Amino acid sequence: MENSYPACLKCNIGVLIPLSDYGREGSSLRYKAWVCTNPECGFSIRIDNGEISRGNEIRMTTK
Repeated sequence: MENSYPACLKCNIGVLIPLSDYGREGSSLRYKAWVCTNPECGFSIRIDNGEISRGNEIRMTTK
């Protein structure tokens, strides 16, 4: 089965892809954020402590 992701309604160029993370106690958080694949768009939506935020910069970190 092929994965298909929703189109970005902000730029109509990219698609939204899911990003996962780990919680404070190490549990997996699937689909914590969705980001547009178009780097010029910058749209993102994420969940933090049960609150939804849009448009904040998604940063890559190394541990």
